[in-house]
Amino acid sequence: MNSPKTLSLVFFCIACLAAPAADGIAQETKKVLTSRATLPAPVEPADLSEPARAAEPAAMPGMAAPAAGPFQEGSTTQSSKASTGLPSGGAPKTSSFVPSQGLPLSSAAQESPEKKALDKLTVENQIFQAELAKQLHKLTKEKEELRAQTDLLSEKMRLELAKLENEQKLDTAKIEGKYRLKIAEVEAEHKRMSADNALLEEQFRTRMAKLRQEKEQLKTDNEVKDEQLRAKDQANDVRRKDIDMEMREMDLKTKRLKTEEDGLRNTVEKLRIEVDKLRTEDDTLKTELEMRSKKAEWKSQANKEPDYLKNPFDKGILTVTDRRISLNGPIMTGVADYVTDRIDYYNNKSSELPIFIVIDRSPGGSVMEGYRIVKAMEASKAPVHVIVKSYAASMAAVITTLAKESYAYPNAVILHHQMSTMQWGNMTQLKEQLDIAKEWYRRLADPVSKKMGMTLDEFTKTMYSHNSDGDWEEFGDKAVTLKWVNTIVHEIRETGTLTDPEKAEKAGPPNKLEEKVDEKGQRYVSLPRLDPFDLYWIYNPDKYYR
Repeated sequence: MNSPKTLSLVFFCIACLAAPAADGIAQETKKVLTSRATLPAPVEPADLSEPARAAEPAAMPGMAAPAAGPFQEGSTTQSSKASTGLPSGGAPKTSSFVPSQGLPLSSAAQESPEKKALDKLTVENQIFQAELAKQLHKLTKEKEELRAQTDLLSEKMRLELAKLENEQKLDTAKIEGKYRLKIAEVEAEHKRMSADNALLEEQFRTRMAKLRQEKEQLKTDNEVKDEQLRAKDQANDVRRKDIDMEMREMDLKTKRLKTEEDGLRNTVEKLRIEVDKLRTEDDTLKTELEMRSKKAEWKSQANKEPDYLKNPFDKGILTVTDRRISLNGPIMTGVADYVTDRIDYYNNKSSELPIFIVIDRSPGGSVMEGYRIVKAMEASKAPVHVIVKSYAASMAAVITTLAKESYAYPNAVILHHQMSTMQWGNMTQLKEQLDIAKEWYRRLADPVSKKMGMTLDEFTKTMYSHNSDGDWEEFGDKAVTLKWVNTIVHEIRETGTLTDPEKAEKAGPPNKLEEKVDEKGQRYVSLPRLDPFDLYWIYNPDKYYR
C-alpha cells in the first residue's frame, strides 16, 4: 500500500465523519436564531404613560398602602433587567413579581392589561433564554465528542498506516535478502568461470610465449647461418616453407584452442542449467513426497472428535472415549503405575467426564498393585467405569466388583476364588506368610462379600459349593444378579479409536512376558518377583503362570 494513498483515505474518512456533525450544529443554531427572531419584543416598563399611573386609585381610608409593584418608583431597574431575559449574574431567572394576596379586590384591579402582557412576555423571554442556553450547551458537548472521536479515528488510522508501512518494509527486506543471496550465487559461479577462463588463457599465453621463443631462436639461428646457407637457398626455401607451415599449424592450434575454450564455456553453462533443473525437480519431488506423507497421515486418522458424554450409557449403548485405560494380562509390578497415572491425568483434564478401564481378559495378579488401582478409582473425582469384554478373574474380578460403575457383555466371564500362594521357609515363616495371605484376603474379599449381602465365610463357602477348586465363575448376565457387575451391555461404541489400528502403536500396561516351553512341552511364562508382603491373586488352573 502506498503511503500517500493511505493518508488521503484517512483524511477523507475524517472529513466524512466531521461534516455531518458540523452541518447538524449549524442547522440547530439556525433554528434557534430563527425562532428567537419571530418572538415579539418585550414591552419596557418605561412605555407606560404618566396618565396611566395617575389613574391608579388611591388607597382607601383605613387600609394599608399597596405593595410596590414593578411600575412604581424604585422598580425601574429591576424591570429593565427583566426585559433583557438575564439577571445580573448572567443566568436566566423567572419573574420575581407575584401579585399581593393580602390586597383587597380594588388593588388587584389596578393591574392594567399592558402590565400583564409585559409580565407574560418577560417570563416567556426568560424561558426561551434558558432553553437556548441548554441547546447551545448540548451542541457544544456534541461538538467536543465529535472532535474527540475524530482525533481517536485519526490516531487509529495513523497507527494502522505505521503498521502497514512496517509490514511493507519487512517484505521489502525479505525480497532484498533473497535477491542478494541469488546475486551472491551468480557472482560465485561467475568467479569460478572467470578462474577457469584465466587458467586457459594463461596456458595459451605460455604456449604462445614458448612458440614465439622458438621462433625467435630460429630467426637468430637463420641470421647466424645466413652466409653458410646461402649456397643452400633451395633447402632454406624448403625450410622456410616448413616453418611457415608450422606457423600456420600453430595458428590453427590457437584457433582450435579458442574454439575448445568457447565449447567448454558453453558446456559449463549447459551444466549449470542442468543443475538448476535438477534442483527444481528435486524440490518438486520433495514437495510431492511431503504431500503424500501428509495425505497418508490424514487418511490414517478418523479426523473427528470422540463423543464425550457425561452419561456414557444410554438406551442400552455404552459410548467409550479416548479417556480409556486398557487392563489386560496379569497385574504385576508397574501395572498400577500405568493405570493410576492415567486416572490422575484424565482427572486433571476434566473431573466431570467419565474414565473407562477396559478389561478384555485378565487372570488377576498382584494384590498390592490391584489394591492401588481400587484406591485410585475410589479417590477419582471423575467417575470411573470398568468394562469386562471377555473375562476378569481373581484380582481383576475384585476391581470390577468394587467399581461404582461396571459393565459386562452377557457372555463375559467373571471369576472369584480364594487367594492361592506359593510359600517357602520354616514352619514359623510359613505361618507368618499364611497370616499375611489371610489378612490380604480379608481386606479385599470382605468388601465384595458385603456388596453381595453375605459374610466373608459365607462367600468362601459358596465358592466351594459351585466348584471343588473354589473357582466360582459366572457369565455376565448371571453376575449382575450377584452384584459382581452393575450393568449388562450389548453394544459398546469405541469412539476414541481414531487412528488406523495397523499404524497405531499398541498401548497397554507394562506386563508383556516371554512365553517359554518346558521339558514336557507345556507353554508357560515366568511371573516377576513380588515385593515384600505382596501376593499373587491370579487364576492359574493350568499352571501357565509360574
